Amino acid sequence: VGDYREIFNFRMIGFFPQRIFGTMINEPLVAVPLFIFMGIMLEKTKIAAGLLQSIGELFGTTKGGLGIGVVIVGMLLAASTGIVGATVVTMGMLSLPSMMKAGYDQKIATGTICAAGTLGQIIPPSIVLVLLATILQGANEEAALLRGELAPDPVTAIDLFAGALFPGLLLVFLYLCYQIIIAFINPSSSPPLVSHRENNDEDTNVFDLIKIISAPLILIIIVLGSILIGIATPTESAAVGAVGATVIAIVSNKFTFQILKTVSQETTKISSMVFIILIGASMFSLVFRGFGGDIVVEEFLMNLPGGAISAMLIVMAIIFFLGFFLDFIEIIFV
Repeated sequence: VGDYREIFNFRMIGFFPQRIFGTMINEPLVAVPLFIFMGIMLEKTKIAAGLLQSIGELFGTTKGGLGIGVVIVGMLLAASTGIVGATVVTMGMLSLPSMMKAGYDQKIATGTICAAGTLGQIIPPSIVLVLLATILQGANEEAALLRGELAPDPVTAIDLFAGALFPGLLLVFLYLCYQIIIAFINPSSSPPLVSHRENNDEDTNVFDLIKIISAPLILIIIVLGSILIGIATPTESAAVGAVGATVIAIVSNKFTFQILKTVSQETTKISSMVFIILIGASMFSLVFRGFGGDIVVEEFLMNLPGGAISAMLIVMAIIFFLGFFLDFIEIIFV
């Protein structure tokens, strides 16, 4: 059978404490609990729920209007929370009963909610992008050393935010086009809401919508704009977002100390879950490297016909497949 020391590189075990300590002192990762706090504050104070209900009523009188409203709200919640779970749960609890009552096809309704909920992963500020920036920076430094470059250009979360903004908005546009096409081809699957509101009521609803959407929209512009312009780091912007969400709750008379306690507890739970998965996935990658798995994968990708393009396509296909079973943090670190 052979010596077990020839199978596993036990020197990798010595990196376990370093990985954990490196994760805990990584300053960009401080943005993760702050973004989580911002999102949960908007959720628990019903600000996100009011946004969803108002936009749903605004578009609900047209064919496919509820679906369009769900996508738009999903975009706004993604930019203001960055938490996929909170977005999906909020939209599911509020939108699905209304869509079912309006006569929406069950597959269209649930698919729209789930699809809009995933926008939190790509539309900045996103927790996924913050974590991914840390991994890509390490890979960038390692690749630069192999090329003989001692001072490579850094890969930051700002770069990923800027790069993900257009694809995220493009995805929103495609979702909206899909809703419109489905409503045109099969009107019975996406019927409008029956409404008997008077014109003055509609004007009032539009005015109320402006009041409801203005505060989260200003918060999004401040947080994301400060990052993209370069006047603040993602961690600093996340702190501003957390404070801004609290201020919005106070101004809206929806803030209580009980809500603050609940938000703090939920933030601690979700942040702990994220970092436990992050550390566990990091440990798995060390064990994988201890068995020489990284060398096997590297040789496999380098020997593929088609070079870097084929390797990229294979990696994207594997990530797509793993997305059915693994959490996004595990996929990043694996």
